[in-house]
Parts: sequence; structure tokens; C-alpha cells
Amino acid sequence: MPRVRHTCPRGIPWKACLDRAHHQPLIQQNPILFLPYTLTSLSLPLLLPLPSSGYSNIFSVSFPFRNAMTAIATAGALSFPISLRRSCKFSSKKFQGIKRGFRVYAVFGEESSLEDKKSQWGTLFDVEDPRSKVPQCKGKFLDVYQALEVARYDIQYCDWRARQDLLTIMLLHEKVVEVLNPLAREYKSIGTMKRELAELQGELAQAHKQVHISEARVATALDKLAYMEELVNDKLLEDRNATGSDVASPSSSTSTQSLEVKRKLPRKSLDVSGPVKPYHPRLKNFWYPVAFSTDLKDDTMIPIDCFEEPWVLFRGKDGNPGCLQNTCAHRACPLHLGSVNEGRIQCPYHGWEYTTDGKCEKMPSTQLLNVKIRSLPCLEQEGMIWIWPGDDPPTPTLPSLQPPSGFVIHAEIVMELPIEHGLLLDNLLDLAHAPFTHTSTFAKGWTVPSLVKFLTPASGLQGYWDPYPIDMEFRPPCMVLSTIGISKPGKLEGQSTKECTTHLHQLHVCIPSSRNKTRLLYRMSLDFAPVLKHIPFMHYLWRHFAEQVLNEDLRLVIGQQERMINGANVWNLPVAYDKLGVRYRLWRNAVDQGDKQLPFSKPM
Repeated sequence: MPRVRHTCPRGIPWKACLDRAHHQPLIQQNPILFLPYTLTSLSLPLLLPLPSSGYSNIFSVSFPFRNAMTAIATAGALSFPISLRRSCKFSSKKFQGIKRGFRVYAVFGEESSLEDKKSQWGTLFDVEDPRSKVPQCKGKFLDVYQALEVARYDIQYCDWRARQDLLTIMLLHEKVVEVLNPLAREYKSIGTMKRELAELQGELAQAHKQVHISEARVATALDKLAYMEELVNDKLLEDRNATGSDVASPSSSTSTQSLEVKRKLPRKSLDVSGPVKPYHPRLKNFWYPVAFSTDLKDDTMIPIDCFEEPWVLFRGKDGNPGCLQNTCAHRACPLHLGSVNEGRIQCPYHGWEYTTDGKCEKMPSTQLLNVKIRSLPCLEQEGMIWIWPGDDPPTPTLPSLQPPSGFVIHAEIVMELPIEHGLLLDNLLDLAHAPFTHTSTFAKGWTVPSLVKFLTPASGLQGYWDPYPIDMEFRPPCMVLSTIGISKPGKLEGQSTKECTTHLHQLHVCIPSSRNKTRLLYRMSLDFAPVLKHIPFMHYLWRHFAEQVLNEDLRLVIGQQERMINGANVWNLPVAYDKLGVRYRLWRNAVDQGDKQLPFSKPM
């Protein structure tokens, strides 16, 4: 039987390869790349007898560049960051050659033929342990190049770790070959061989597990590096543009100095601190959904607060909804304490009756006077009651909040919450807190990702979360829509909503009742299990679950609100996964400042 042999450079034992101190980049040292991901494919041929002898056979395997482990070698070849390091020399032609895939060669043959050949793999493990060269950074904050140097070190460490994992597996394969050697079998009993093979199998399984861990680490490190490079590129481009606008034609040295100064400036933050300021009148010039149609019967009233003013909803004679000031013109009695009489709302104090346009049509026990109370434009669409609380003329069309096609509405819930509506929107637009906050409800058992990102167009208020299969959108002025891919309640499936077979769609509407109170409308829809809609009392279960989730958030947001009122800035240090929340705050600041053109919105 031909033997398989893996050799190091001549005169160097296997274990000595672990401690070699000659470090060279992987691609510069050896153009043939042997990646840990290929071990599953190579382990079987290594243990099988070959049909020929006396000459070498070449076994070839190709792997696409998209594989995360393949990118180890790519990262070693590229001097990250590509566009930031002045010493970097990168050719697009080289990259195109790598992009198609790598080819892996394993050489098999007789022992005599292999011993006469110079090892192709010795230099693969001849890499210095990078842990002795950890980047030294002073201070709490890193500049652009320091941050990228740290990320590059992470790649080097992952590369070194993967090599050691590979070497471990190759050593174990060598032991397996020795156990199965025909000469060794003559001196060992079957029981001894079985025991040795069982032990080696366990060690090999552990080594393969370590390889998968290294693969995941490399993938995460590469994701971090790519994302950071994207952010830094955007920032430097912005700085260059700003520098170019200040100086008509600066020299290269002047530009460099300006860039260095800008890089040392403190990071900008949003200022959301102190008592909540009065709402800007422009924030009122939007259509607001304030109630579900199913809650407004012909003979019922719904009292609401909106922008610190009391209103009452009811249906007129024609069945259309109306919204009136919740204060009787006679003695300021709350109208919602009365009743609806023939499409008019009747005051419980002296029986005055008002139509949906606010006109008083009945005054019992006295002469009828020409009295009218304030009313708001009120429309009904897609199962929701909308009002326009602003002074500007209302827009002719209402936005659509219907769930996507194929979804069935299962629950519509209304809650009054003791927090300012902006803080509640901040919370709803943030998913990174879920595995820490919602450990008793929907995020129970979620793992904590090493990197959470919200990916969105450059000028959009919608996008998707990575690594969660969740799409999310902020829709002005106060709506959050999200679609979640699930396999079963409480479990996530796949890396995007398109990969998931079942979904949950949510609508959150945060109406600013006052500066410390929010009216929340919540609608939940599913594209599976339609039978749940017909189970008696199911809506009580949905409400119980929604309250559990909100209570996990409320204890934190109420604490935020208390500290904000006392002067703390709740947006002091935004990070990468705060992108959607930051864009909401930028939009909100533009509204409060009275800007004519709002960011992330179509021209008005």
C-alpha cells in the first residue's frame, strides 16, 4: 500500500514548525494556498490507498473566493486599508486573478519519491506568532491608521491560528498513517489498533471543530475590517471635500496637515438632553393614525391626547369618523364622558350635542346659539383612523400601512406609555439591544453577535439588519415597520428575510400625546398559521406577550428619560448599529429647526 507523507523542510521536526520565527506574508512566501476549509475534502483521500505507485499523483480542488476562509490569504496579500495606507501597493489585476478562486494541490506517492522532493508545504507553517507584536496604542481613542492597524493585526492572528489548526490536523493524519502502516500492523493486535484509531478520531474531531471556530473568527474579522474601511473611506472623503471648500488649491502637504488636524477633532454626537422642549408646529403637519377602525363603533367614543391637547373620536350619522376638541363650549366638561346620539356627541353636563364638524346642533332648555368647537380633518383608511393636527392644509393622500401581500392581521393593540415618543422611537429603531434586554421574551436564547450592522441606502430611512433576518423602516412622522424571518415563535432563521419561509410583520405607531406620554398603536401580522386568528381569546394572549416585551424596554427607557430630563445626553456616543436611530434624530432635528427640505425625504 502506498504511504502518505507530509514533510517539513529537511532537518526540521514537525513540532519545530510551531515555533519558527521567520514570518513572511502567505502569498509572497508560497503561491499555493492550503486552506483549513479544504480539510474535510482532503481527509478521505489521505486515508485511502492509491491505485498507482512509483510516481506522484496530483489531487486538485478549487474553492470560490466567497468562502470566508479563502479570504485569509487574500487579507494577507492585501495591505489593508487599500485606499488609506500610503505605503500600500495594490494592483487590480492581481485581485482579479484571486477573485476566480484558489486551487489546492495535495501530493500523493511512494515514500521514496516524496523524500527526494523538496516539501511544498514547509513554508506554509513557517510563520511567526504575531501575539508578540500587538499594536501599541496610547489613550482611549484610536486615530484612523491605528484602528486599521489593529484590524490588520486581527487578520494576521487569525491567519496564524488557522495555520496552527491545519498543522494539528496534518500531524494527526500522520499518526493515523503510522497506525495503518502495514509493517506496524504486524506487531500490534487489532484491539490496540482500534484503541489508537479511536483516540486519534477523537483528537481529529476536536481539531476539525477548532478549524470551524477559526473560520468563524476570520469571517468576523474580515467583516469588521471591510465595514470599518467603508466608514473610514466615507469620513476621509468628507474631510477632503471640506478641506477643498476651505482652500481653493491647497498643496499636498497642506492637505495632509489639514487631514491630521481634522482626525484629532472629537467625535460629533447628537444632543438629546434636558427637559423635552415644546413640539415644533411643523411636526403637527402630518397625517397621524390615532386609532384602529375596529375600536370605533357607531355608538362609542375614543378619547385621545395629541400634542398635549385633548380630542375625542366618534362616528357621525353617515358612519364616517370625526375628531372634536374634547371640551364642551358651555362649561368645559369632557365630552367623552357623555354619549353618541344619532351621530352627534352629547355633553353629559347639560346635553349640548355636536356634529363631526364641531357645530352645536342642540341646546336643551335654552335658545339655540351659533356655537362651534374645534375639529380636525379626520379620515379612515385601511382599518385605521387618521387625523391632521397641524395648521397647514392637509395633504390629499394618506400613506399606506398595510402589511405586505400574503400577511393576515392577527392582533391590534393600543397602549398608553409614560415616555416621550422620541425615546420610544429610538428604542424601536434599535435591534442590537435585543439579546441583552429581551432575554425573557422573543430574544431568549439569542447569541450575541460580534458585529451588528444596519445596512441602508445612503439617503434612506429603511434597510435590513445583519446578522438578523429583519427588515426595518422608519416612516415619518412616527411609524416603524419591520418584517422578521422566523422558523417558529422566538427563533430566527437564515441571514435575510428572503431566506426565511415564515415571517412576522409589525407596525408600531408612536403618537406624541404629551411631552412625557405616548399613545402606541401596535399591529401584528403573520404569513402563516391563519387558524390562530379564529382561536377564541387569542387576542388576549397576543396582548399579554406584547406587554411583556414592552415592559422589558420600559424599565430602561423610563430610566433614560429621568436622566435626560436631568441633563444627560441619551445620544452621547452613537456607534455603527445606531445608524437608523441617528437618521431619525437628524430628521427630527430638521423638523424642529423648521428646515424647508427634510433629510432622507422626497422634496416637498
